[in-house]
Amino acid sequence: MSTNQKHITFWNGEKMPIVGLGTWQSSREEIETAVNAALEAGYRHIDAAYNYLNEDVIGEVLQRWIEAGKVKREELFIVTKLPMIGNRPEDVEKFLKKSLTALRLDYIDLYLIHAPVGLIGKHDTDVFPHDAQGFAMIDMKTNLVDLWKAMENQVDAGLVKSIGISNFNEEQIGRIINNARIKPANVQVELHVQFQQKSLRDFCKKHELTICAYAPLGSPGRNDFYSKLGLKPPVTIPDLFSHPVVVKIAEKHKKSSTQVLLRYLIELGIAVIPKSVNPERIHSNFQVFDFSLSVVDMAQLGQLDQGENGFTFDFSTFFKGMDKHPENPFPNRVKGIVP
Repeated sequence: MSTNQKHITFWNGEKMPIVGLGTWQSSREEIETAVNAALEAGYRHIDAAYNYLNEDVIGEVLQRWIEAGKVKREELFIVTKLPMIGNRPEDVEKFLKKSLTALRLDYIDLYLIHAPVGLIGKHDTDVFPHDAQGFAMIDMKTNLVDLWKAMENQVDAGLVKSIGISNFNEEQIGRIINNARIKPANVQVELHVQFQQKSLRDFCKKHELTICAYAPLGSPGRNDFYSKLGLKPPVTIPDLFSHPVVVKIAEKHKKSSTQVLLRYLIELGIAVIPKSVNPERIHSNFQVFDFSLSVVDMAQLGQLDQGENGFTFDFSTFFKGMDKHPENPFPNRVKGIVP
C-alpha cells in the first residue's frame, strides 16, 4: 500500500481520513486540549459519541477553528454515534439533532449506531441506565432493521452524509445489508495487532464496507478506567508497545512502537482512531505517513493475531444482564467493556 494513502473511500464516494482522534474516556477538561492539539497536528477526523458526554466541548473547539478561518467545515470529517438509549426508530432524529446542536454543526459526516443493544434511559443524559439492583435497563424490543430505516431517513434529510454501525457482529451486519436502501459505509470495531478480525475483514471486503479500528493500540488506559469504577479488569489489557516483535520493527524504522502498530492497520486499509489527551502523543500518532512496512514486517505482525483470544471489549462487565439481550453481539466471547 502506498504510504501516501491518507483516506479510505466509502461506497458512496465520501472519503474518511484514515487517522482520527478518539475521544472516549476524555474528560471535558481534557478534550479541549486534545482536539486543539489534534487539529494543530493536522488531524481532520474526530471520532465522537453522544455517550461520551463531551460533544459540546468538541463543538466549541471546532467552531473556534472554523470562525477563525483556520479550517473549513468541508475539510473536517466528524463522526458521532446514536446512543444505546436511542436505539428506537422514533428516537434517532432526536438524538442526532442533539449531537448536531452540541457539535455546532449542520451535518455529520458519518453517523453510527453505537451498539446493537437498546437501553431504556430515565432521561437523555442517563446514557448507561441501571436499576436499583445494578442491572442494565435493557430494551428487549430492539429492532435493528427498523432502526436502520430511521438512520436512512437522516441521510435523506441531509443531516448525515454517511451512516454505519459499531460493535455489530457479521450476522447483524448482514441483516442490515439485506434490508438496506442505503448501505452501511463503515463498521467500527475493536481491532488491533492481537485481535485482527480476519473473518470480519473478509466479510466487509465482500460487501464493500470500510472498517475503522477503535482501540488500535489495545486501549491501555482502560486499567485506570476500570479502577475508577471500582471494577477488576475482566481480562488482561494487552501491552502491545513492548512486544518484542513490535519493538524490533520500530527500531528498524526508527519509529515508536505506537507508530508501527498504527501503520500496520493503515497498510491493511483500516482507519484508526487512537485516543490520547497528551499533545505530544497526539502529534506522534499522526506521524505515520513517512514510512512503510516491508512484506516481512507485515507478515511478522500478522502472526501476532490471537484470534478470538485477543478480544477484550464486550458489554457484560459494565452492563450487568446485557448478555440476556436478544441482540447481544458477542455471546461467545470473553467479558470486556464497550467504548
